[in-house]
Amino acid sequence: MPLADRAIVRALPVAFSGALSLIASSAFADQSPSFDCARAASSAETLVCNDAELAKLDRELADHFAQALAAAKAGEAAGGQSVAELRAYQRGWIKGRDDCWKAQDLRECVEASYRMRDAELVATWMLEEPINTVTWVCDGDPANQVTTMFFDTDLPSVRFERGDSVDVGYLARTASGARYDGSFGRYIWIKGDEATYRDPGGEGEEYTCELAAEG
Repeated sequence: MPLADRAIVRALPVAFSGALSLIASSAFADQSPSFDCARAASSAETLVCNDAELAKLDRELADHFAQALAAAKAGEAAGGQSVAELRAYQRGWIKGRDDCWKAQDLRECVEASYRMRDAELVATWMLEEPINTVTWVCDGDPANQVTTMFFDTDLPSVRFERGDSVDVGYLARTASGARYDGSFGRYIWIKGDEATYRDPGGEGEEYTCELAAEG
């Protein structure tokens, strides 16, 4: 065998080993969360670093937060949120996630926290196309309308639009129909082409609503 060919053969194991290392490193990066696990500062972060499914949720959330941040910087404020407000909400969410150490089931709490926040970002900032948009007329008054946009997020979610207000709700367990609970007592409980809608607040009113437009 020529000298040059022997040199190539000797180099092959080294090159192959390097390629394997590169592939392994890439695979590990694909399974890691968005933050540096060497700096994990809470039991929730430590759990995410050691749980592939939670790490995946973390990466997805980080991606959606980056999209929302870009939209806020571009002036596309959804729900009136500025860049500063969006960052503040995210810091508040992180604090809430880290408080899951108080929960009876840490993993269940952390997973629910990720799914809820991700759905909130998607629906608030319209990061995905809604799977359906429905306008409801309440108490027979065409001026009394609620628009609901439904999103196929991990935790099924809805965007409420009523007048100038925007809110996000999440699918709740019910014996019948589909109920989405929003902020401060707001909800919509859908049964076929009819729904019960409740405004937020301690004295929020309930309305009987009928489907007016869909699609």
